[in-house]
Amino acid sequence: MPRKSAAFLLYRLTGDRRLEVLIAHMGGPFWARKNERAWSIPKGEYTDEDPLPAARREFAEEVGEPVLTGDILELGEFRQSSGKVITTFAAEGDFDPAHFASNTFEMEWPKGSGRVQEFPEVDRIEWTDPHRAAELLVKGQVPIVERLRETLVAQGVLDS
Repeated sequence: MPRKSAAFLLYRLTGDRRLEVLIAHMGGPFWARKNERAWSIPKGEYTDEDPLPAARREFAEEVGEPVLTGDILELGEFRQSSGKVITTFAAEGDFDPAHFASNTFEMEWPKGSGRVQEFPEVDRIEWTDPHRAAELLVKGQVPIVERLRETLVAQGVLDS
């Protein structure tokens, strides 16, 4: 059975009705000097629970705030090259990246040193347009932003 993750993509519309999405730069030493393909939609693994509560929990852990919204879009499942399946939800909202606070994880670093260090799971977040998100996100998550845009166009929220 493939590993499962649940993701929550927060989006907003600017004053001139342009779409922006909130993405997160992955923390830890491996990603520290990388930018393109080093960003992710806030997400995390889950096992025996519904994916929506898992997506909400993971968003809060990685961003530092709960998703405060009533209207949830189910964007579907997206299989990654690793085989992991990401069940993704989206909602319109706003969040000031200055208030961001990620949870942390521990790992041996440098590898083989015997020293365990603590790192943030996410080291920064930002709002960006879908085109830039497609350049920054890990490749397997780009279709998620495309699906959000298609969904909003189909609902008449965005112009094509």
